[in-house]
Amino acid sequence: MSAENDVLEVTIDRMNMEDLPQILEIEKESFPAPWSPGMFINEMNNPAAQCICARVNFDKKSVVVAYTIFRFVVDVVHLHNLAVKNQFRRQHLAFNLLDVIEEIAKKVGINAITLEVRPSNTAAIELYRQRGFVVKGRRPNYYPETKEDALIMWAYLK
Repeated sequence: MSAENDVLEVTIDRMNMEDLPQILEIEKESFPAPWSPGMFINEMNNPAAQCICARVNFDKKSVVVAYTIFRFVVDVVHLHNLAVKNQFRRQHLAFNLLDVIEEIAKKVGINAITLEVRPSNTAAIELYRQRGFVVKGRRPNYYPETKEDALIMWAYLK
């Protein structure tokens, strides 16, 4: 599968149990401490959580290339997870998933999104800044596997 010069036809829909092996693969290549299968299953079964995948079709087969998990917490969206398969990065998939999150948030009357991100994840920070997120705080030693702080970022929807 190569996405280098291909125009991707992307569909975005709810994550399901059949997606889990592909999601776990993306998770492992994206994070130093990947979520366990049980963590994803808990989110898929949680009515407050939204679990969404971006898919492309290759050889008549649907392939998960990105996903996001977020929750509605009172009047805010808390973005828990957003990841893109390595070979599909820098093709606006994360940007498009953020569009979907904003669209859903607006439909339910929410106008703010928050997230935590590693300071070393400069690509994600740049993406979030382009989307209007600003750093509002820091959580010391938030990521125990790397002893890294988390930057707390917020965006307010128009």
